[in-house]
Amino acid sequence: MAYYILEVTIIRSQGPHSRLKAAVGSDAKGILSIVMYATAIGIAFVNPQISEAIYLGVALMWLVPDPRIERRMRHE
Repeated sequence: MAYYILEVTIIRSQGPHSRLKAAVGSDAKGILSIVMYATAIGIAFVNPQISEAIYLGVALMWLVPDPRIERRMRHE
């Protein structure tokens, strides 16, 4: 959540044509992570095992590096 807030703050400070905005695009992976975490918190009260599986899914999703930012910033 803190990363997403930082990202949004940087993009707002740099304006709509920010290189960071161009690099991350819609940031579907980041938004999906937040939604999955929020879902896991709610489900934890009903079934902790499902909640743990969701947390594991988010961690595995981010295990593969997302090179968009580094690639975009290096070439401009």
